[in-house]
Amino acid sequence: MNTDTKRACRGCGRGPLHRVLDLGRMPAADDFPLVSTPVDTDAVYPLAMELCGRCGLAQLAEDATTPAEPKAVESLALRKQAADAVACAAAAGWLRGGTVREFASPHGGSWLPLITARGFTPVEGAADVVVDCFGLMHEPDQRSAFAQRAIATRPGGVLLVQFHSLRAIVAGSQWNCLRHGHFAYYSMSALWTLLYSAGMSPVAAWEFDLYGGTVLVAAVHGFTQPQQSLRRVLSAEAHTLGAVRVADLQKAADRQARSLRGWLEAESAAGSTVCAYGAASRAVALFSLAGAHRGLVRAVADAAPAKQGRRMPGTAIPIIAPAELVAMRPDRVLLTLPDLLPEVSVSCPELDGAWVVDVDEPGAPDTEAEHRQGGATV
Repeated sequence: MNTDTKRACRGCGRGPLHRVLDLGRMPAADDFPLVSTPVDTDAVYPLAMELCGRCGLAQLAEDATTPAEPKAVESLALRKQAADAVACAAAAGWLRGGTVREFASPHGGSWLPLITARGFTPVEGAADVVVDCFGLMHEPDQRSAFAQRAIATRPGGVLLVQFHSLRAIVAGSQWNCLRHGHFAYYSMSALWTLLYSAGMSPVAAWEFDLYGGTVLVAAVHGFTQPQQSLRRVLSAEAHTLGAVRVADLQKAADRQARSLRGWLEAESAAGSTVCAYGAASRAVALFSLAGAHRGLVRAVADAAPAKQGRRMPGTAIPIIAPAELVAMRPDRVLLTLPDLLPEVSVSCPELDGAWVVDVDEPGAPDTEAEHRQGGATV
């Protein structure tokens, strides 16, 4: 797939844009209907990713959905990574000055307590330290969003931007990271271009394992030479993020949907009870593309009280509390977010041996033991 489209790029305002992933019509990933509502009333919308041939920004093609109130809770993995990221920035001397401003993200959580604990005062205007953790991707106008954050950063200050790396998305075949409301998927080079357009330079970078590859970047006003840490990230993604490589996500989507459907049908035929854990946005596209239904997946557990009593969009699969999942004692529990494995292994020890973190081939799941030994996850 490499279809050119006429829409202007969300970053550089030009193009051309190449269609690299098309999932067809999907339900909104943040709209979890009440379990009592009929499935046939769920609206579906086009969901596709395009890649700019000029600036390299991967982006949501279109979005006719209305953002819903966030219902997720911050996971232990997110909290731990936030603490690690702030510690790295502090150790490198980037937490300078006395004021901090955070651009919030619908993903929940905040870095403010971690930074104010180091003596900083939160402000509404320009600040010495400006933080954006997974917030920028929710902005339809990327160029304007970066300009806004540059204005919020005082002269001599630092902008800390954390993002899920496009390199990690492609390398890990994480096609279901594509969702409505997520307008941009950054490579380091595309992020660099956006920062330059706002009069800033990326200077330092740190890489983390969260989501298979998350990057924190420190940027400053003016044009400054990058440190070796940032050059390493750029070098690692060189020649790996062209339209052909990113378009491999389409093959991954088709393959995983077939594999999941085959595995679910095989488990059902064997008389196994299958549930899932994590009513995450990426599970919505996966279940929809695989044609999952309540006859194959009995329920999805989630720790967010606001999601419980609702159902997975586009299906009748109910969302239940983790305690209800434990009481059901299913034979298999598909973990939709592999990063949660350490957390759920502790909180739900009764399910030890039931966790499945990936399905590559029907009947051959990647169990939690294999995952701890380095098994691949999608």
